Amino acid sequence: MLVHWVEDGEELTAEWRSENNAPPPAEIVVADDDLAADEAYRLAVDGKAVLWRGDFQNARQLLQAVGRRIDRAGKRRPAKSATEAFHLHRQRQARQAQLLGKLLVPVDPGHVVPLRRAPDVREACTEAYGPAEGAAVVSLRELLGVIGAHEWRRKGVEVPGLGARIHPHYGVFSPARGEYVDLVAAAPLPSTRLAFDIGTGSGVLAAVLLARGVESVVATDLDQRALDCARENLDRLGFAGRARFVQADLFPPGEAPLVVCNPPWLPAKPTSPIEHAIYDPGSRMLRGYLDRLGKHLEPDGEGWLVLSDLAEHLGLRSRAELLEAIDAAGLTVLGKTDTRPRHPRASDPDDPLHAARAAEVTSLWRLAGHR
Repeated sequence: MLVHWVEDGEELTAEWRSENNAPPPAEIVVADDDLAADEAYRLAVDGKAVLWRGDFQNARQLLQAVGRRIDRAGKRRPAKSATEAFHLHRQRQARQAQLLGKLLVPVDPGHVVPLRRAPDVREACTEAYGPAEGAAVVSLRELLGVIGAHEWRRKGVEVPGLGARIHPHYGVFSPARGEYVDLVAAAPLPSTRLAFDIGTGSGVLAAVLLARGVESVVATDLDQRALDCARENLDRLGFAGRARFVQADLFPPGEAPLVVCNPPWLPAKPTSPIEHAIYDPGSRMLRGYLDRLGKHLEPDGEGWLVLSDLAEHLGLRSRAELLEAIDAAGLTVLGKTDTRPRHPRASDPDDPLHAARAAEVTSLWRLAGHR
């Protein structure tokens, strides 16, 4: 897709770049350091995008200032229930993303940002978008996310349950919450011969299983970007010869004595590619895993389901629904191990979902076919 605008009396065109599949802006205003935050906010509310030609660091400050105005304009109204609080929170997030996405920056061929004091983003953009082609326009908010993801990938994330670092790629969910990893690191293994890691993402759970002595892991994911990330992480950790990667919707062919899945925890609609790791419309992945698990378990094998009960506290899915889905799939619960979240939002009273987060429990369900 292309964007069009007029600058200095000349009609210009560039590629529209958006990982979130946001539509290109219909109207673009060119501005520089003279643009005040109040005017930038007014333009965004009016549906007009701003193409920045000033100092890059000033653009970052302007983005923060517009964000503060969005916060003030969208004061929270009391929610009648946890479910309503969740939906209001998602609406505010969507509104904020829409307005902040109106501040745009140019990217020249070679992934070069032609602005004063702009950082070198060539490597970060190549990781996110692939080889540089022609001139493009991207929202500053997305570009800052690309830069941040590059730093995560470069430095890695320390995973205590693994005793090593995982390096997430752009668009692949980071294993920053370690409690679910700890559950997989501690659960008794039914076998060390073979395991399937369903929806591997960064490959962190496959790495934990291999580090525990599982001889071979087959890791699956629909997203090629995730498979590339998992392969790179397992190669770095020295597990290259013991892991195989399959692009698949859930299961690879065959059976295994251990099948592990950490599906998205909330049955809601994602609004960006990375949110597919958090939101699962209609619990599609969860139900698909449960419904098909029995066909991929060896006799006496176990399926591990790693799942938070946050959806239950938000009124998005009940415990009875989960248990009914397990039973309808012909599965038996062998055991369940629980842990409490350790992330900062669980103890932040200013978080709009604080009550639900404070009550959250993450569990590893050990499942088997009816025996």
